[in-house]
Order: sequence, then structure tokens, then C-alpha cells
Amino acid sequence: MPGGQVEEGESLKDAAVRETKEETGIDVEVLSFCGIFQNVQRSICNTLFLAKPIGGELTTSPESLEVGFYPLEQALEMVTYKNFRQRIEYCLDKHTHPFYIEF
Repeated sequence: MPGGQVEEGESLKDAAVRETKEETGIDVEVLSFCGIFQNVQRSICNTLFLAKPIGGELTTSPESLEVGFYPLEQALEMVTYKNFRQRIEYCLDKHTHPFYIEF
């Protein structure tokens, strides 16, 4: 699940595309805005988008130990860090869009 900070003068959408490329080697096209998870105590907002691959080549980076394409159920089982699985599940359920989750 690529992520990072938005650079000065950069849109949220462009940051998502750039971070995905930097961390996975894959070029993506953003399909839709899904919602926001906000860590109130740490003043962090995670803006989530759905995207599809349109090019590039899978490669790891200093920010990614492993990259790949997996069947959905296998991918969800692999996600064990904090509430990241919940974030993916919310993104995949269009009935929840747009969402705003505080924690």
C-alpha cells in the first residue's frame, strides 16, 4: 500500500501516482477518490484512492520490501499492519465512499 507525503504544489491525486511509482515501479491511473483515515493524535490524514496499473515494471525500493500482484483474498491475508486491511476493505466497498474515519 504505497504512501507518503504530498510535495509542495502537488495535488493529492498526483502524490498518489508518484508515490506508487517510487515504491513499486508501476504507473497507475487514479480511478476514484475513496475517503480519508485520520490519526487525530498524530495529526496525520491518509487520503485513499483506487487506481489501476497502466505501465511500468514491478520493482522494490528502499521503501518497499516486496511488490507484486496477488489474488484479492491472498493480498488481504498478507496485510497485517495496524488498520491497513480495514482501509483496503473500505476502498473496495463503493457503498462506503466517500468515508471519513477518525482514530
